[in-house]
Amino acid sequence: MTAQTHWQAWHEPYADEASPLSRRLRLVQQHIVSWLEQRSDERLTAVSVCAGQGRDLIGVLASRFDAQRVHATLLEYDAGNVAAAQAAAAQAGLSTIAIRQADAGRLSSYVGAAPADLLLMVGVFGNISNADVERTVAALPQVCAEGATVIWTRTRRDPDLTPAVRGWFRNAGFVEQAFHAPDGVRFSVGVHRFDGAPRPLEPTGTLFTFLR
Repeated sequence: MTAQTHWQAWHEPYADEASPLSRRLRLVQQHIVSWLEQRSDERLTAVSVCAGQGRDLIGVLASRFDAQRVHATLLEYDAGNVAAAQAAAAQAGLSTIAIRQADAGRLSSYVGAAPADLLLMVGVFGNISNADVERTVAALPQVCAEGATVIWTRTRRDPDLTPAVRGWFRNAGFVEQAFHAPDGVRFSVGVHRFDGAPRPLEPTGTLFTFLR
C-alpha cells in the first residue's frame, strides 16, 4: 500500500462531525448553498483553489437538482486527493466538474477555468506567507467574473492576520458579505463579493507558494 501524504491525512478529522474542520466545512457549504440560491443564471462557473478532495463543492452539488448549471474546476496538486475528488464527483454524477492536478499558485493553472462566478479559497491562506496572501488577494480580479463571490478561510492564531486580509479584499474591490469567527476554535470563514472590474488573466504570473 502507498503511504498517505500529509495532505491526504489532513482530511481525517472530517470523520468527526464535531471537529473544527467539519464545523468549518458546514459553514463553507452553507455559503455555497446561499450563492446558488441567489444566482438564477442558467450557467455558472466555479473554481476551487487547492481543492483537496472537493468535499465543500461536491458535497453541496451532490444533493442539488440544479447541479448541472455549475461548471466547476477543482485545482489540486496532490495526486491522491485528485483521485478521491474524481471518484466523489463520478459517484454523484457531476459531469460538469473537472478536477485538475495542477499548482494553483500559478496563474497558468486558471486558463480555461477563469473567470469564476464562485471562487473557493478554503485552506489556502493559512499555508502560505503573509506576503503571498496579500499578493493573491490583489490578483483575484484576474480570476473573478463581475459580481463573483469569494469564500475563504484563515486561522486566527496569533498574530491574527484576518483583519489585514479583510482590508486587502476591500482594497482589491471586494465588499464583505459575511465573516465568521466562532468562539472556541481558531478558524474563520469570510465571504466577499467582487464589485470591481475584472482584469485580464496574466498566465505567466505567480500567486503563492505553499510553505509545506
